[in-house]
Amino acid sequence: MFPRLKHYGLFAVYQLSVAAGIALLPIALAARRMGVTLPVQRLVETTGTAYERAASR
Repeated sequence: MFPRLKHYGLFAVYQLSVAAGIALLPIALAARRMGVTLPVQRLVETTGTAYERAASR
């Protein structure tokens, strides 16, 4: 039961990080023009990797 719960939890976190990345896109583009980068891509990749690892088990 707990592995399935972890799988669903990671899927929810991954989906929320993708949604946050889309929502923050205008802010990220404005920040990039000022020379600042936001680590949103790294967050999405990390949660995606964790979800894929949990799915393969």
